[in-house]
Amino acid sequence: MLIREAQSKDLRAILDIMNEAILNTTSMYAYEVHTEATIRQWLIKKQSDKMPVFVCETNTKVVAYSSFDTFRTCDAYKFSVENSIYVHQDFQGRGIGTQLLSTLIERAKKDGYHTMIAGIDASNAGSYHFHQQLGFHEVGRMRDVGYKFGKWLELIFMQLMLS
Repeated sequence: MLIREAQSKDLRAILDIMNEAILNTTSMYAYEVHTEATIRQWLIKKQSDKMPVFVCETNTKVVAYSSFDTFRTCDAYKFSVENSIYVHQDFQGRGIGTQLLSTLIERAKKDGYHTMIAGIDASNAGSYHFHQQLGFHEVGRMRDVGYKFGKWLELIFMQLMLS
């Protein structure tokens, strides 16, 4: 297993992982799949904003990606980031998410961030417990803030203090 910074050659694999989550889960609250053009712009913006994107490679195949971005756009949030971690469904439960989140946490500390937030759909018990195991604590719930697959979704916020 190799964790490294994402490169343009990884975009197709990231796109496939992202679109699978959009189409089949409530991990992402989006309805529309992304295109190669939108994912390319996404990576360019991440790089220009100095926000990391990491991938996990197994046998030269990208099977997961992670990133963080500013929690909110107002200036006072500049020391808070929100993480995203997506592992291809065939590679879940192998410790890949733990390696990616640990890498994100170390990078956030190195970059001087104070706290990391995770927004998790309440039906995603696996993600909730995964974040808990890495030190995140639940700090709030918002009922019926999303709507997907014909049902209302509850969003849980979890937080890890970095400093």
